[in-house]
Amino acid sequence: QVQLVESGGGLVQPGGSLRLSCAASGRIFNIYAMGWYRQPPGKERELVARITNDGITSYGDSVKGRFTISRDGAKNTVYLQMNSLKPEDTAVYYCNSVHFGGKDYWGQGTQVTVSS
Repeated sequence: QVQLVESGGGLVQPGGSLRLSCAASGRIFNIYAMGWYRQPPGKERELVARITNDGITSYGDSVKGRFTISRDGAKNTVYLQMNSLKPEDTAVYYCNSVHFGGKDYWGQGTQVTVSS
């Protein structure tokens, strides 16, 4: 079993920044990739960013150039730096881990609200 704990969400004004963190614990030895997804109100969950254990990153089109995903292997933590935030970035953000063998796990989610 894997536990993912997100933190760092909150309320921010348009144009502002936030950094989300996701700490992984438990059976994390076979993680292939970790990432962030988000679910805006009334919409489907979508990929925000993902990073593999080789350090390869990928981003959703709507966040390219504004968001950066990174990781600290020693702390088993993945970060999402979000800059130039827009109201349409408002969503619940979920951390995800994908494991060799096909299993994946989700965090409980953290709310990000971009509003003046």
